Amino acid sequence: MKQFLNFINGDFVATAKTFENRNPATNEVVGLVHEAGQAEVDAAVAAGRAALKGEWGTMSVVKRAELLHAVADEINRRFDDFLAAELADTGKPRSLASHIDIPRGAANFKIFADIVKNVPTESFQMTTPDGGTAISYGLRTPLGVVGVICPWNLPLLLMTWKVGPALACGNTVIVKPSEETPATATLLGEVMNAVGVPKGVYQVLHGFGPGSAGEFITKHPGVNGITFTGETRTGEAIMAAAAKGVRPVSFELGGKNAGIVFADADFDKAIAGITRSAFENCGQVCLGTERVYVQRPIFDKFVAALKEKAEGLKIGGPDMPGVGIGPLISAEHKQKVMGYYAKARAEGATVVTGGGEPAMTGEYANGHFVQPTIWTGLPESASVIREEIFGPCCHIAPFDTEEEAIALANATDYGLATTVWTQDLGKAHRMASAIEVGLCWINSWFLRDLRTAFGGSKASGIGREGGVHSLEFYTELRNVMVKL
Repeated sequence: MKQFLNFINGDFVATAKTFENRNPATNEVVGLVHEAGQAEVDAAVAAGRAALKGEWGTMSVVKRAELLHAVADEINRRFDDFLAAELADTGKPRSLASHIDIPRGAANFKIFADIVKNVPTESFQMTTPDGGTAISYGLRTPLGVVGVICPWNLPLLLMTWKVGPALACGNTVIVKPSEETPATATLLGEVMNAVGVPKGVYQVLHGFGPGSAGEFITKHPGVNGITFTGETRTGEAIMAAAAKGVRPVSFELGGKNAGIVFADADFDKAIAGITRSAFENCGQVCLGTERVYVQRPIFDKFVAALKEKAEGLKIGGPDMPGVGIGPLISAEHKQKVMGYYAKARAEGATVVTGGGEPAMTGEYANGHFVQPTIWTGLPESASVIREEIFGPCCHIAPFDTEEEAIALANATDYGLATTVWTQDLGKAHRMASAIEVGLCWINSWFLRDLRTAFGGSKASGIGREGGVHSLEFYTELRNVMVKL
């Protein structure tokens, strides 16, 4: 049986307390995960702080960039190992993980290394009160030891999205992967050692949130900042912990994202786009679309077409031919999603399709699979319209005017993303300006330029990462004034 060990100061460390890691597609035990306690967190913080004062702390930006390029190359060299680990942890289709999770996970190191290597700081020349001259310039220094608390839906990609810029800026990191997906973060420790990243720079501690590694990391006074992707309530708890010591945080939290389809949209492209945004990765995407608003003249046609697409998605394990939708991450999450399916029926939804569990056989008989589900007919006050479900489902409602669509999209506590489908360019720009989100896609979804800002508004997060925006969190900007 596999052992997922903690990675502290360049060494893999076992602990007495372990928990099971299960494959969500089969519910079989993959291995045992070694849970870190306060002692392991203390050791990791001490190693991270020592690395900041050692070789890593004096290393040039160019040399750091070379090391991070080597990390990316080694991930790609071991592509099959990372892919197998990700599939065992998540159960998602091989085609999805091989196309997005692993390549993007590796690319994050190169992209941010190159950005940090080339980004300038400001400089000004001024006349002093005594008639002399002074020059001031900006100097970026690392934030320090950064706690990276990761989600389970895109484990490698979303972890390296934070670790890449953090290391490029000269920080050290302590990664706490989700207890559901420990494998690729652990495997990355092997890569760090193989390419010569100094000890204490990249560390991994396994465990849970309250009373475990997550809480111990976020409350540790030696952790200088915390970045987190996940549920809003967890973000609130981390923010409260970070308040002690006034430590900075960067959060990408939950969403209840709206998709808006106008009657003038390219119908086939809109159907294809909403199919992806509602059902990809079994709906386990923070940026996914759980609320769909369709202009009334095409409403019935759209519902029928999306129903056909949903019913055409093949449900199964990672390597089943033609599989389009995999399992939910765990039995606990399946129970949550099925609870919302029951709530929708109780609140009077019309179940267009789905709403239950598929009949799986063979090795996948005990996997955590649910049907892609579409509802109509609910009021905006319904639970499945107000609350994030994080499953393969959406509610579709009609609208008449542009103003109504904006009001519906904004009638939520969240503000992460939206997707708008129209061929009227002026309308598209008006919608993008009026909808209260961090990301707005026009006639697309999940299309990303990693140089641009990423994050949410309202209850969907705080701060922005991506491109030079990541530097605002992962560095301290110091002003230096030189009187000539």
